[in-house]
Amino acid sequence: MSSTRNLRNNLARSALALAIGTATIASAPAVFAQSTTGGIYGSAPAGATVVIKNNSGFSRTITVDESGRYNVGSLPVGTYVVTAKQDGETVGSRSIPVRLGGSSDVSFGDDAMMETVTVVGGELAPAIDVSSTDTRVVLTAEQLERLPMGRSAENIALLAPGVNGGASGYFGDMVSFGGAGVSENAYYINGFLANDPLSNLGGFSLPYASVDQQETFTGGYGSKYGRSSGGVINQVGARGSNELEFGTQVIFTPKGLKSDRPDTYFQDMELPEGYEYTNPDLVGTKREDGSENLSWGETFTGYVSGALIQDKLFGFVSFETEMEESQNSPYADGTPRVTDWDSENNKVYAKLDWYITEDHLLEYTYMGEEEIDEGSFNAWDFETSTRGEALDSAPNSTHNRSEFSILNYTGYLTNDLTLTAMYGHGSFSYKNELGGDTVYPYISGYLNQDPSIVGDNPRPNLAGGYQGRNAKDYTDGIRVNLEWIVGDHTLTLGVDNMEFEAANEGDSQETDVWIYSRATDPSADINAALGVGNPGGEGYFVQKYLYETATSMKLAQDAYYLEDRWQVTPDVLLSLGLRNDKFTNYNVDGDPYLESDDQWAPRLGAAWDVFGDSSLKVYANAGRYYLAMPNSVAIRGASAATYTRDYYTYSDVNEDGSPVLDEHLSPGPVSANGEYGQAVDPQTFAPADLENMYQDEFILGFEKTLGDDWTYGGKFTFRDLKSGIDDVCDPHRMELKLEANGVDLDSVAMESCYMFNPGGTNTFSLANIGADGNPTGTRTEVTMSADDWGMPNLKREYTAIDLFIERPFDGKWEARVDYTYSKLQGNTEGQVKSEFGQDSISKTQDWDAAELMEFSNGYLANDRRHQLKIRGSYALTEELLLSANARVLSGMPVSCLGYYNPNGEVDEASPAGDPLGYRASYHTCFGDVAQPGKERTPWTRTIDMGLTYTPAFMDQKLRLSMNVFNLLNETKATQVDVTSEDAPYTVSNTYNVPLAYQTPRYVMLTASYDF
Repeated sequence: MSSTRNLRNNLARSALALAIGTATIASAPAVFAQSTTGGIYGSAPAGATVVIKNNSGFSRTITVDESGRYNVGSLPVGTYVVTAKQDGETVGSRSIPVRLGGSSDVSFGDDAMMETVTVVGGELAPAIDVSSTDTRVVLTAEQLERLPMGRSAENIALLAPGVNGGASGYFGDMVSFGGAGVSENAYYINGFLANDPLSNLGGFSLPYASVDQQETFTGGYGSKYGRSSGGVINQVGARGSNELEFGTQVIFTPKGLKSDRPDTYFQDMELPEGYEYTNPDLVGTKREDGSENLSWGETFTGYVSGALIQDKLFGFVSFETEMEESQNSPYADGTPRVTDWDSENNKVYAKLDWYITEDHLLEYTYMGEEEIDEGSFNAWDFETSTRGEALDSAPNSTHNRSEFSILNYTGYLTNDLTLTAMYGHGSFSYKNELGGDTVYPYISGYLNQDPSIVGDNPRPNLAGGYQGRNAKDYTDGIRVNLEWIVGDHTLTLGVDNMEFEAANEGDSQETDVWIYSRATDPSADINAALGVGNPGGEGYFVQKYLYETATSMKLAQDAYYLEDRWQVTPDVLLSLGLRNDKFTNYNVDGDPYLESDDQWAPRLGAAWDVFGDSSLKVYANAGRYYLAMPNSVAIRGASAATYTRDYYTYSDVNEDGSPVLDEHLSPGPVSANGEYGQAVDPQTFAPADLENMYQDEFILGFEKTLGDDWTYGGKFTFRDLKSGIDDVCDPHRMELKLEANGVDLDSVAMESCYMFNPGGTNTFSLANIGADGNPTGTRTEVTMSADDWGMPNLKREYTAIDLFIERPFDGKWEARVDYTYSKLQGNTEGQVKSEFGQDSISKTQDWDAAELMEFSNGYLANDRRHQLKIRGSYALTEELLLSANARVLSGMPVSCLGYYNPNGEVDEASPAGDPLGYRASYHTCFGDVAQPGKERTPWTRTIDMGLTYTPAFMDQKLRLSMNVFNLLNETKATQVDVTSEDAPYTVSNTYNVPLAYQTPRYVMLTASYDF
């Protein structure tokens, strides 16, 4: 579709110099962060008429005020012809692009402007947007089409400075902005919040070929927007015009042109005295054959666009079907079977634009997505790496559907008063079902089965999975925004409300789960803190695992805001904003368990056009950003959940891998967090004075032109997480405080875990109970400080310097270089724990008890000390375009989690070695403190190249391209296993083993035709 947009930009350098030289701040230009629009402002003779028109029927006529200024906001993005007339005569005319969230200066009056200046493609004007105080990168469809890019919103976002991939071994393609966790970002589609409605982990995006522009915010946005302490991905889709257009595209990623992933081997470390591997036979052997991990696929897209009523009603419809086949080889310590997958992702996008009158615009967006994943198993011979017979079990199948309907209204009530309103609705269904015809028990750690029982033939896992999901989620949002231009002030008042509802969300366990293990010291208790005794014999034992969390919940997020963009002088702009957020989380019974009101978030921004000609901008901003707890917090939190393990020895192993139980080693099912399926008191679970997560951010930067073609700049960023939310699971500390306050412990009902502000002070409300154990209707309050919990203060600080230099595309070539030096330090990542992929939002194992937070301060998981990003393209001829996209990144911090033994003098098998029953979860390893980030994964270097052929004899309607990703085929490890032990003094064979690598080299072939 987008290949119809002309790549050639014939604007001469003299026209660029003219655009820069005549750029004068005329009035307080509007800004449109995370919206669907941009703006045009400028100067012209007083009383002149300015007509702004695009090819989609949009037209606005403005009269220049007495001071010679005009300002038009809330313009749909695209290319506009701006014409100034006075006394019936044309003063000048210019074609100018309007980009997402920005304002373009179009000024008239100088003799040099008495002629038409046309900007085709528009990437050279304006050189510097002096109307913005935030930090963002906007990329158009034309730019994306030129670059060798992965086809996702996250891959586009990675082009922005300070944005890096999250924990690839666990969170896939999710990204981290400015040191924040992967759950702290906001996604928008045509103005509607499109985050994952349950956990806020990731979000939805448009069909790639239908993205008109993507705005990636890295910080500093104004009070109109919230719900993010990381970054923002804002997409605006294509729309119809008066021209009838239609086309199609086919993309192939051939299996034969993809390189192999590296083989993975079990660790072979020289262990300290007293430690030995769980399975000595696996040491140094191959764990996975990388060459047997294969994937290939194709994508088909199509679109049609045009006017249903000329100059009045326009439509755009597109589809995208992505099909992928893959093969996953097994791990040697896993089930001996190979998995084949068939995956299909279908997207439909439709847009209607109705220009009711010149002053009233109505837009409707529909997007639907369907994901289907089905697989099969075949037996696998590890010694020969060959496929065997088909198995009667299969992996879990998934079938997910999502739909968005978004209605936007824009009313230009007067030249100075604009009303915008948006309503959106999202509906989602998720199904994850056990595959195959037979339900088997799920077996983990089968190589740890007692060889005196199974000999050389341990019984592997036959089940495809053990958990299911059958949930429905709904999202509703409304935003109303009134903007009033009063002299040098642009005042904005608005409301921004969202509601998320989930039904039957969480996991249900569909079959038994058995975990086989071995203790190197058979006489030591397996988990003394939970009353689990020693296995005796040769140390072999088995755990029965149960995990049930499905429940329903709701979340309401309401906000109102006020903003004043004040043009203090022609060269100085101030943005003064204040936002108030209210978040309310409800449990399955509809009872609120967290209510946060009057969360005032000030925002202050400033931009100084130093020379008054848009050649040098100095800007700064400071702001506070609140983040709500998503719906998923109710899972394993405000609602009943079961998470237990039951320990046994066994006398035999059945053919399906299940044990014949012998001695019971635990008093019954045990849970380190006390999750036995009991109801949770919502008043106790979260204290009334709980503060939501919020972060303060400060940015200072500049942008400068360099000659006629280049711009360069830099910025300093400091982010300080001031408040976080997590759960604390140490009721003993609360009991001590209650006893110190003279409270009889038998008179209050206590929970095992509570939500709290780490490092802060909270007051908890406990239900009083009588001698019969029933509530009396009264409550006891207890205030717990960080000292009472024995906890450190919460800390997450991000400091960065970003530098860039850029040459926009002029029809021949373009280039941009970004370098970021940053440090991310503290003792909490945020809502998730990337070290081992814990995605229980705000309920990670961090902060569960003081012992887990000892020695936790260091470099956090999303720290990347150095990031170098280079991208560009060069037109070899009018038909051939060469492009490149390169990234050089320092490694991520690596932690080590083990039993509690900071000085080598603690007996790991004693209660002191695991005081919480959390096993290998403490920041000590092999008898020493393991400071997070002391070790790192290797530096990575990735170079992507593209070659595009647009033959002139086809009138540039045909486009053929070849993109080679990871040209040098570097496959360094990007994630490793950080859990050091399976049991006291028993080192995990997978400790420090790579869990993820750089994607090996592969080729993407594309052919598109536009009619």
